Amino acid sequence: MPGDAALEFFARLLHERFFQRISATGGQDRARDAKGGGEGFQALRIMGLPVQCKDFGTAKDECRMTNAFYIRTLNFDIRTSMIDPEVLLQGYRLGVFPMAMDDGEIEWFSPDPRAILPLEKFHIPHTLERVVRKKSFEIRIDTSFPEVMQECARRPETWINDEIIESYTRLHQLGHAHSVEAWQNDELAGGLYGVVIGGAFFGESMFHHVRDASKIALLALAEHLRKQRFALLDTQWLTPHLQKFGAIEIPRHQYLHLLNAAVNLSRSFNEEHL
Repeated sequence: MPGDAALEFFARLLHERFFQRISATGGQDRARDAKGGGEGFQALRIMGLPVQCKDFGTAKDECRMTNAFYIRTLNFDIRTSMIDPEVLLQGYRLGVFPMAMDDGEIEWFSPDPRAILPLEKFHIPHTLERVVRKKSFEIRIDTSFPEVMQECARRPETWINDEIIESYTRLHQLGHAHSVEAWQNDELAGGLYGVVIGGAFFGESMFHHVRDASKIALLALAEHLRKQRFALLDTQWLTPHLQKFGAIEIPRHQYLHLLNAAVNLSRSFNEEHL
């Protein structure tokens, strides 16, 4: 499904099942500027649904081609305390993922360009090789998923609120979300979590209490995904930290092509645990 058509399809899915309004903006910052509404926005419609595009006079086609497409959900009477698992998984299949805003609203993003970490080109930074040789961390999978999410959320600015935690914890219970954890002296030192569909792993967040713990968890994840013959490790946005491991940016249309192939693979994350 072409990128714009996929986004419109997902917007309709959200609208029909839960929400009253969607909106789109060209803001690329990770959700801090994408508040929707207010001065400087003009109401438009896509597929008969109300949308909002930044700046007066923006044409519909220009709106649909903006770098960061997001769908905004509003609080109202039938809103539940978590995102429906079916909606959440369908979003990932179409290249869209949710984040909580400062005001508590949930917005859905599809960055362009999109960051991925090619598994065949995963690079271990030289400074991390010494840590690997020391074997000072024990890797575990899915032993403390809720705690990993809580620790990832414990930072001054976070897109992980209670609704996000509840939503992904439910995905974990259903077998679609997993944590990779680095333990030291029987204490959780760092880790990461993400969503799995077919042969795709969608990395969400990571944390560390001990230096290099999250890096070791990322290394363990990449090795595990290679062993399980996964095709895609999605990191959403590119950061200098991820670049050290070989992460790159690709156009959204190219990402959606890789995504479609990966999610349709028959793969298992749980077999042959580390």
